Amino acid sequence: MKHITLTLCFVFLMISGSSFGQSFDNASEYLEFVGEEQENITKSMWKYTKAIAHSKSDRSIDGKRKNLIKTIDKAIAKVQGANGYDGDEYKNQVLRHMKFNKSLLNQDYAEIIDMKAVAEQSYDLMEAYILAQELADKKMEESQAEYEANFYAFANKHNIQIIENENDLGKKMKISNEVFEHYNDMYLVYFKVYINEIYLWDAIEANNVSAIQQNANALNTAAKEGLEILKTKGTYNNDESIINATKTAFEFFIEESEQKIPEITDFLILNEDFEKIKTNLEATPERKRTKEQIDAYNKKVKDINKAIKNYNKVNTELNNKRQQIINDLNNTNANFLAKHIPND
Repeated sequence: MKHITLTLCFVFLMISGSSFGQSFDNASEYLEFVGEEQENITKSMWKYTKAIAHSKSDRSIDGKRKNLIKTIDKAIAKVQGANGYDGDEYKNQVLRHMKFNKSLLNQDYAEIIDMKAVAEQSYDLMEAYILAQELADKKMEESQAEYEANFYAFANKHNIQIIENENDLGKKMKISNEVFEHYNDMYLVYFKVYINEIYLWDAIEANNVSAIQQNANALNTAAKEGLEILKTKGTYNNDESIINATKTAFEFFIEESEQKIPEITDFLILNEDFEKIKTNLEATPERKRTKEQIDAYNKKVKDINKAIKNYNKVNTELNNKRQQIINDLNNTNANFLAKHIPND
């Protein structure tokens, strides 16, 4: 997910040279007061970002979101309880910004968490889930741009010189934006192929030979197209780990669809024939069963017993290799986020 820095760190230089006081006798003191509250929000936002990058628990991530809302509530209460400076225009602008971000977290980001629960059911749902994240972040980015414009307008009005100082937190948030952008882009490339394997195994569990063949072809085509797409993708900080792990997964899907699925299909067809012969034989009274029927049944029993051993072998090999590849890709994704997004 792409995240937006919620504040800027500023150094204030008073041209007019007034002293600070709790009653905000000067604009610089009030601007500093607002900046401190906004910085508290940013620190909480960073904890939320770290949870997304480093935590595998949806509960932990949602917990950080709720804590962020509490931080915003406290900031709103403090700003509301304090007198504004030179009227309430700037105070109301700050409150509008904070309340808008709270609304985003309460609504948009909460809905995003709900969307995640069903995102893996289809590519369209996954794409919608990621798009919802990007749209929510865009709204927050636009709100932040308005906040900064109002901040500078207030400072200019009161002859306060602003010297921007990009602190460590700001740098970390900027990095997280770039990291999640690459991560989400690569995940969509992978998921567009992977969803075809989900459909394929749904067909196998249903013993639907026609659907198996159709979905195996779709998986094969998608995986080969995916390999071509990977060739066009850039890296983040020359880190090719996700690209390489995704490439390995696509190569497995191609091997699976071309070499292993035909063996599974052959078994299912053989088993279907066996069940027909068995059903026909059992429906025939013993005294009326012909030698041809019995011989055909006995031959099919030998064939099916041999086929079952091969079917179980192929299934075991596929399951083990698939699990290894998916685990490797998941670990690669987690390590990519942990490596490039600071954890302090």
